[in-house]
Amino acid sequence: MKKILAIALVAATALTSCDIERLPYGSMSAEQITSDPSASLDALMNGVYAQLKTWSDPMHRCGEYAGDNMMIRGSSTDAFFEFISYSRTPNNYRLQNFWDYGYKGIAQASNIINMIEEGQSEEIDNQLGECYYVRGMLYFYFVRAYGRPYYQAPEKNLGVPIVNGTPDNIMTDLFMEDRATVKETYEQVISDLKKAEEMLTIDKGPAYASKGAAQAMLSRVYLYMSGTYENPNQEYARLAVEYADKVINSGDYSLLNRDQFMKYNTLTPENNDESIFVVKRVASEFSGYDHYYGIGGMYANIGGMGWGEMYASAKYIDLLNETGRNDWRPDHYRIVDARAAFIEPTYEDGNKLVFRFIKKEQEKGSDPILNYAQFDAERNGATVTCKDAEKNSYTLTPVNEEEEIYEINYGGATYQGVLDYYISLNRVYPQFYITKCSREGEDSHLHSPIISRLGEIYLNRAEAYAKLGQYSQALTDLNTIRERSIPGAGYVSLDEEDAAEKIDKERQLELAYQAERSYDVFRNGKPLTRRFPGPHKQFEDVSATDYRVTYYIPQDAINAYPGTLTQNPTDNGGVVLN
Repeated sequence: MKKILAIALVAATALTSCDIERLPYGSMSAEQITSDPSASLDALMNGVYAQLKTWSDPMHRCGEYAGDNMMIRGSSTDAFFEFISYSRTPNNYRLQNFWDYGYKGIAQASNIINMIEEGQSEEIDNQLGECYYVRGMLYFYFVRAYGRPYYQAPEKNLGVPIVNGTPDNIMTDLFMEDRATVKETYEQVISDLKKAEEMLTIDKGPAYASKGAAQAMLSRVYLYMSGTYENPNQEYARLAVEYADKVINSGDYSLLNRDQFMKYNTLTPENNDESIFVVKRVASEFSGYDHYYGIGGMYANIGGMGWGEMYASAKYIDLLNETGRNDWRPDHYRIVDARAAFIEPTYEDGNKLVFRFIKKEQEKGSDPILNYAQFDAERNGATVTCKDAEKNSYTLTPVNEEEEIYEINYGGATYQGVLDYYISLNRVYPQFYITKCSREGEDSHLHSPIISRLGEIYLNRAEAYAKLGQYSQALTDLNTIRERSIPGAGYVSLDEEDAAEKIDKERQLELAYQAERSYDVFRNGKPLTRRFPGPHKQFEDVSATDYRVTYYIPQDAINAYPGTLTQNPTDNGGVVLN
């Protein structure tokens, strides 16, 4: 049917019949809904939240795969490999799904807002507030993916189309404006979230939008607007602090203690005091091997479920080990940084001792690459030796004997590595499984994607304080999160010289596998560096000014758009920075 346009902000309104093309869920007429909203709003809201479930999968892949917390075992024909490789194209079905499902959620939330009058009851107003939250949150996730970082000419660069509902006559009145600017899109986000904050008075738990969820998202939105450390926007930094204060001081949420936090992924949202808003998933939504296709299915194979083709990057593992080696061996298990509890190497039976390190390889006529090596190792008193595949023997130099960290002189270079048990390989890569997106309720890869949790809010406030030059307050918040994971390892000081490095490090450690990393890097004007094993371009830095920082608008959306829908720049010459 011609009316069902490929662009999902229109397609969302064509669900079951021509009679209800402007209705967001089910088969009720507009008259039924407006005459007795209390009887129909629950079903309508179920439709809004259902869109978030399908949207959250491509959302995670767009946000996380473009960062440096994970690596993939090899190149892939799947469309998500473009996120990893930065080989941007507009014809990518996962990018299309991200766009479609998100705009369906926007359309459904907007149509409820437009059909239902405010002030009828606290319950109805609260559900309208939920719609405002969902719409504002989705616009924010869109503008950070499709729009330039806010510090780069937000009045000139394009965000996304603002489409808050559909015309009364979709056949004759359907014309849509081009993309709003980044600044205008952020204004829409803030307007919706502030309206949500005002209307949300009932807390139904983290699976539903709440006042705290709106305030948490506003703290992040203003942080994204707060400029870089070198050139901060103090007005927006103050607002980021203000909204973080509201969440932290509300008393509605509390940080898990260290032991609880190490099991964060196994807790259901309703039993997790740190969760503010999540996209709630339940096991009945999956059947059998459908668990392969959950977010966690790429990160691990659990109980025979999952592809297990993506692993924690060497860069992320190094960060985890920075204050002391985390030892995952079952008979040596020692977690220094609590966040290492979400990593599970696949040790082979037999406890075969190896020396594992990362070496640089360069074949004639090709670029250098970094690869793992696992050399058979043995101890003879205080002497530790290892042998490569050709049986050449090397004596290791101790760096930290207690933690079994050694150096090897190999191929004319010196490398540092660890004594460990042999980890099974996928292709040539040891499998450092990631379980942060699995095991909710101990149910294979069940996972409710996190939108906001209290740990992030402390880090938001720490960064905003630093941009305000209030380093003492920033240090307190930063250490609240750091010492939860690494007791006694809080930073002694924080100042203008090291605040950016330390706060960025803690955000990476704390928020890994929550689809935040790549956006965090670029919004602060930093380059993304990925000098670790994997099939990506290991020695290419992706600058915050690179055109590939933004995703392309899906080509199918452009083709079907009833009006002009401008594409993002296709090279650096089209990037507007000031």
